[in-house]
Amino acid sequence: MKLNISRDARPQVRTLLIATFITLALWFIPYAEILTYPFRIFVTFIHEGGHAIAALLTGNSVASLSVAMNASGETYTTEGGLLSQIFVSSAGYLGAMAYGALLLVLIRRAVAARIVLLASAAFILVLTTIFGLWKPLSNGMWERFSLFTLIAGVVLSLGLVAIARYASARTASFFVSFLAVQCVLNALSDLKTVFFLSSPLGTSVPTDAVNMANATGIPSIFWAIIWIGIALLILSTAMRVYAVSKHGSAKQQDLPFEDPLHV
Repeated sequence: MKLNISRDARPQVRTLLIATFITLALWFIPYAEILTYPFRIFVTFIHEGGHAIAALLTGNSVASLSVAMNASGETYTTEGGLLSQIFVSSAGYLGAMAYGALLLVLIRRAVAARIVLLASAAFILVLTTIFGLWKPLSNGMWERFSLFTLIAGVVLSLGLVAIARYASARTASFFVSFLAVQCVLNALSDLKTVFFLSSPLGTSVPTDAVNMANATGIPSIFWAIIWIGIALLILSTAMRVYAVSKHGSAKQQDLPFEDPLHV
């Protein structure tokens, strides 16, 4: 289906394409993954935060949240009813995709990049201090406390605050675009991995789709396909919102690589 991009959106779309190209290029350059490692950890925090928020919204409690050095993560919550389990298990990958889509919409709607960065920093810090530190220690679950989670969460939060505080408006805007691309592409990449792991020839690895299968009795590959479809729908909706003209809204800060405006 053809997507008509409004004239005032084209410079920002080019910027997103450049951010996407940089991300994909780094994926295929040997040892270059070290450059995207902080972003990978950021996306894992968003993923696990999605589980935590979904648990709270369905009346459950969160016992702990942790992120490992290999960018995997775990969130332990109380187990509610079937619908609650479906919502909580689905909120990881779809939450990361939704967060990336939200960043795209905020960029397009001229929300200040510094505000977005500070809000993201606050979100990561809340997840780290409450669910990564206070919850496991206050419940006496020392084995679920992760020092790496604490260090990574604090460093990420400080890094986002530093960029919001000291980077130029253009650089901050491009950084938000890059975060959006990272959330979207990593969510899709993770869902692709879950799909192959859930296939009949896949290896037995614990995933959110396996949790769904255990809760519902429906094969995990079904849930992987459903999540991929919903993720693509979220992305498609965000891009359509992004492509619509924003006449009358506040002027968006020019991003790096944008064409100069001639008046």
